[in-house]
Order: sequence, then C-alpha cells, then structure tokens
Amino acid sequence: MNKLIQFLSAHPFILGDGAMGTMLQQVGLTTGGAPEEWNVARPDVIMEIYQGYVAAGAQIITTNSFGGTRYRLGRENLQDHVAEFNLAAARLARKVAAAADHEVLVAGDIGPTGEILFPLGTVTAEEARDAFTEQAAALAEGGVDFFLIETMSALDEVQAAIEGIRAASDLPIAVTMTFDTRGRTMMGVKPAQAVQALYDWGIRVMGANCGNGPAETEATLAQMAAIKPADVYLMAQSNAGLPKYVDKKIRYDGTPEVMAAYALRMKELGVSYIGACCGSTPEHIAAMRQALEQG
Repeated sequence: MNKLIQFLSAHPFILGDGAMGTMLQQVGLTTGGAPEEWNVARPDVIMEIYQGYVAAGAQIITTNSFGGTRYRLGRENLQDHVAEFNLAAARLARKVAAAADHEVLVAGDIGPTGEILFPLGTVTAEEARDAFTEQAAALAEGGVDFFLIETMSALDEVQAAIEGIRAASDLPIAVTMTFDTRGRTMMGVKPAQAVQALYDWGIRVMGANCGNGPAETEATLAQMAAIKPADVYLMAQSNAGLPKYVDKKIRYDGTPEVMAAYALRMKELGVSYIGACCGSTPEHIAAMRQALEQG
C-alpha cells in the first residue's frame, strides 16, 4: 500500500507545514547561504522549526532539503555534501515526527536544480536524473515517508526528478508545480497539462505550491479539480500572500486570517493536502488548522 495515499484517504483533509526559508531567515540565514548546511551546522534550529509546525497541527513536515541537489549546493561550493546534508535533514525530521503527539509523515523535499535542461540549457536530462537520484537516496536512508517534488516549472525536469527518485527508492512521490505566470508555469505549462502528464507518469498526489498568493492558487486548483481523474489527490501550498520590502526586510502580506480563509477554500474544492509556502509560519498553520476543524 502507498503510505501517502493511505494516509490521505484516512482523513477528510491533511494539514501540511509552512515555509522553511522564511523561518531560517528570521534566525539569521543570509540570502547567500545554503539552508541545507544548517542541518549539520545548526540541527537545533532545524528541529525547533519542525517542532513548531508539529505543535501548530501539521500532519506532514517537509525536510530542509529543497536545494539539496549538487547543482544548488554547488552555488556555495558545497556539492560534495549532498549525502551528508540530505541525510541529516531527514533524520532530524524523523526524530521530530516520532516524538509528536499525533501521526506525522515526513516529506523528503526536492526542489528544482536551478538549471534549464538541454536543449535550452546545458544540463542534460540524464545529468539531472543522476543528481536527483543522489539526493533521493540520502533522503530515503534518513527515513522519509515519501518524496515531495515542488516548485517546478518545466515538465522535463519533473520527469527527470521522478525517474531519478525511482532509481533510488520505491517510496511514494507527490509533485507540485508553480503557476505564477498568467495561470501557467514560467515554462508555459498549464494546470490541465500538468495533471495529464503527471498522471501518465504514475503520480497520484499533485497540485500547486508557491506562486503569487492564495487567489492564484485557488484558481489553479479549481482547474485541476475540474479535470482530475478520480484516483488523484490534490495538494496546495500557497505563499502567504506577496512579499513586500518593509523596514529593510522582506515581509509577506498574507496574515494568518488570510491563510485560514484560503485553507477553507481549498477544503471546499476537495483538496486533500493543504499547506503553505513562502512567508508562512507556525502561526499561519495554527490558524489554518483551527479554520479547517471548525469549518
């Protein structure tokens, strides 16, 4: 049995977690640093963030490994630490999940490489697959329950990630893309096109994350809900509104109340896995939990 689908089918909805980068920036991560390095350098901070989301009611916590491929880590000359950083990310999350007072699954987070694949770019699909396999193997060893491929804009990179993961593990896979360019991804993919491609690749948990805020996410998920096959579970992890530069800091305008209303709209659309993305905090997740339970 697919553990993720079993978990989703056993509940009317599942509450995900919120941002990792936002939380790390609040405690000193600079924009030029690699968040994944903190899994080893500051494990206490990473565990506190995981614990904050669990305490807020999250039923899934996402590993601090979004940029954990050799390509992303290579920007900080840390490409030789892929296994170390991803293994630590998963083990820390597993430890927090095991100590929770409710059942919590661990999602092994896999973000885009930051490269454009050949022929538009220089990285081949095979090279990208190898990088995703390397990352997925470490996350699996660390004890994740499933993989979450997120914030993708190109279907060829999604396919490379799926194939790369499957070369390393038989754990379930969920996929979200980011539809932030007039209803399409940056690379022109429409929501319905994404649903069909992901379904053909065997993905049964899919949706949208990040983007320009709850209204955009709602529009995207409404399109997906209208055409999805019956055995697909939808997920949504919207940004907490839009970022604004205030007092020399980036702040998002989506309050906990705004995100609570978004969570209810997602539930009404039949979205099974409801979480948040950039700008969100445990306070947002707690508000979403309260709204979903009362609604």
